[in-house]
Amino acid sequence: MVRITRRTAFKTAFLGAAAAVGATSAAASSTERPEAPPDALGLLYDATLCIGCKACVVACQDAGRLKPDTGASNGRYLAPDDLNARTRNIIKLSPVVDGESSYVKRQCMHCIDPACVGACMLGALKKREPGIVTWEGNKCVGCRYCQIACPFNIPKFEWTTDDSFYNPRIVKCELCHERIAGGLEPACTTVCPRKAVIFGSREALLKDAKARIAAHPDRYIHTVYGEHEGGGTQVLYLSHLPFDRIGLPALGDAPVPELVRKVQGTIYKGFVAPVALYGVLAAAIIRNRAKEAADEQEQP
Repeated sequence: MVRITRRTAFKTAFLGAAAAVGATSAAASSTERPEAPPDALGLLYDATLCIGCKACVVACQDAGRLKPDTGASNGRYLAPDDLNARTRNIIKLSPVVDGESSYVKRQCMHCIDPACVGACMLGALKKREPGIVTWEGNKCVGCRYCQIACPFNIPKFEWTTDDSFYNPRIVKCELCHERIAGGLEPACTTVCPRKAVIFGSREALLKDAKARIAAHPDRYIHTVYGEHEGGGTQVLYLSHLPFDRIGLPALGDAPVPELVRKVQGTIYKGFVAPVALYGVLAAAIIRNRAKEAADEQEQP
């Protein structure tokens, strides 16, 4: 077990705060919106092809080495009713309206300008190459600001754990980045029998989506969700129903962090005071966690 000393805790917190101050100040002064990396990877989900088999849900559980959520089935089988600490990917059925409904796949959208990353005070959530948003547990203090910030309600907090000292996780799809690094596709795209979800570069997926709309204009809403919504996402959607009907929020083309950066640059002048306060709070949390670990080691 790695011991976290008081010096390390404060150093980590205040270095993180200083970095955040610099980042927010620079972002507040910039008028340019972030763009997708040239090699951005992502998913395209076509709701008209999905049959709700949930093979992707099972594959995601296996790939993520997550304990199955069997609560709704009294321990008999995997049956999550939504994203949670044991579920990074789920297939849901939208409400029936005028006799129509649709399956919809929900997972992290890997936003081009992620609100969760902007809200994370110590950089536990980062947008890495090729645009995948990942989480680092050794930097997380469990503030859960990422949950509040995300307009898609994706990150989930692990409230229970088998290890009292283990840092509870923020659980979300990380696009199987370890599989991708090894030359494999995300687990969900390898098992879909209808190819309702496919993996590739965001640029190629956008072209594919627009080609499908052009070839079958009566089948689809004439919009690729995620091309512009919320500043753009690397998970894209096609649907035969309006996107708000299948549970996707109606967002403008401005990223959520853009408003935050404007507020920081005007009211808080770069957010210096709040970020410094977050640094103090983070140091206290990490220090207390280290003390608990030391107390446990001293017990016979």
